[in-house]
Amino acid sequence: MLTLWLPVVLSTIACFFFSFLSWMVLQLHAKDWVRIDGEDEFIDQVRALKIPEGNYMFPGCANNKEMQEEAYQAKYKSGPRGILSVLPAANMGKNLGLTVLYFFACNCTFAYLASFALESTTDFVTVFRFVATVALFTFCAAIIQHAIWFRMRVVGHVIESIAYCLIAGGIFAALWPAA
Repeated sequence: MLTLWLPVVLSTIACFFFSFLSWMVLQLHAKDWVRIDGEDEFIDQVRALKIPEGNYMFPGCANNKEMQEEAYQAKYKSGPRGILSVLPAANMGKNLGLTVLYFFACNCTFAYLASFALESTTDFVTVFRFVATVALFTFCAAIIQHAIWFRMRVVGHVIESIAYCLIAGGIFAALWPAA
């Protein structure tokens, strides 16, 4: 696996750079977040409630028994239903660093799996197929299940996942020991 340090590092950098491009240049996530009409009033109401940072579902319930109660069912049926995330101020340096760490950990995992599954003499196409498949499942899997339950937009994430898998697969295949 130590022979794969270069594809790990280069794939990490390339995926991070594409992540920047997808958000800032291609704007794949431009429609992921919609502004609320009456935003100022909404923010004032949320601020007045002094809700601590965290994730909230409304209507909410403490347990499954409460979910079955008539009062909860009436609230749920009448709506609105939603999810609210109350966030701290963004620390861009920390978030960007964690993103690099995420890509690095993913690419280390790809190298680890490839080093067990493939011989050092494996051809470009086989390495590409293996690493790209593992990468696609890695980058796509969690976000799609999350979208099923929480109705978030996934189009941009799926496009990014495909790009990340092609990037990692291509770099690993090009720099594989047999290359």
